[in-house]
Amino acid sequence: MSTITRRKFLATAAAGAGVASLPISAPVFAQAKPRELRLGIITPPGHSWNNHAVLFGERLEKATDGRLKLTVFHSGQLGNESVMMQQMQSGALDMGWIQAAELGSRVSNIAAINAPYLVRSTEKVAKLVRTPEALKLFEALPRETGTIGLGWGITGMRAVFCNRDINSLDGLKGLKLRINPTPAFRDFYQLLGVSPTPIPTPQVFDAMSNGQVDGLEADIEFSWNQRFDRVSKVILAMNAVFMPFGALVSGRYWQTVTKEDRELISGLVKEALDQQINSLASTEPGLIEKFRAERPFHDVGGNEIQKLIADYDKIWSPKAPSLAELRKVGATL
Repeated sequence: MSTITRRKFLATAAAGAGVASLPISAPVFAQAKPRELRLGIITPPGHSWNNHAVLFGERLEKATDGRLKLTVFHSGQLGNESVMMQQMQSGALDMGWIQAAELGSRVSNIAAINAPYLVRSTEKVAKLVRTPEALKLFEALPRETGTIGLGWGITGMRAVFCNRDINSLDGLKGLKLRINPTPAFRDFYQLLGVSPTPIPTPQVFDAMSNGQVDGLEADIEFSWNQRFDRVSKVILAMNAVFMPFGALVSGRYWQTVTKEDRELISGLVKEALDQQINSLASTEPGLIEKFRAERPFHDVGGNEIQKLIADYDKIWSPKAPSLAELRKVGATL
């Protein structure tokens, strides 16, 4: 398993343009010669997504005695997730670990998994993404995007880091928050009276320091790595939304793979995802305790969430029919 530069990737992709031009249905099977797979991901080295992508590559190389190898393009080296989706559709990129936000922008039903209050804890997030109902969200991907979903990985429940002294959902009204720009999150926070403020992630720390925004929402793992608590007065555990990622494979690449290798790749990806989910769910409580030691940490969202859910579902149920089904499943976990 290795990493590689964007320039080398693009040169290699151009050389393989003949494969990218094949129709998705063409059954061109791979030869036994060594094959280097390319996987794109937006997270940096050290992040749990990246760590488990690397783990998958190591196991794939070992299981095939070096016949299949994996290069991980971390930190968005190939461009943003929209660009990587285009690369997978063309066959220039073999695999990508892509956030549900990007997938939901292409297939609105997938955005159902970004709805608030499907579950109320990261422990239950870990259960939800493994259910048949969550996995069924991938079914439209081959038709709509030319990719195949092999499974979900996760982040934990997201929290609000705020430079105002608030301790409830009501305190969010009128605040400028940097949020993930996916429409599913935007609609949720606007129902709370928040003013979503678009700021590139690398600039968020400074924007909070100088008062350009009042806070941001993000997952616990990423926030600890970025130490957003140092520019916050309080942390609100929203216990509402989370951002999973789909482990995707290019349909054009998949058509060149034998049945045996498809089963091997699918199985190894599932193993890596299971470990990523279990690892994050087990380590997050420790990170929360570290945050509690640094700043006031409030769990918010009580009886008032029922109206929020009803108002949100009026917006999203027509666009994401699986939302009702996911709510039913989440209630049983």
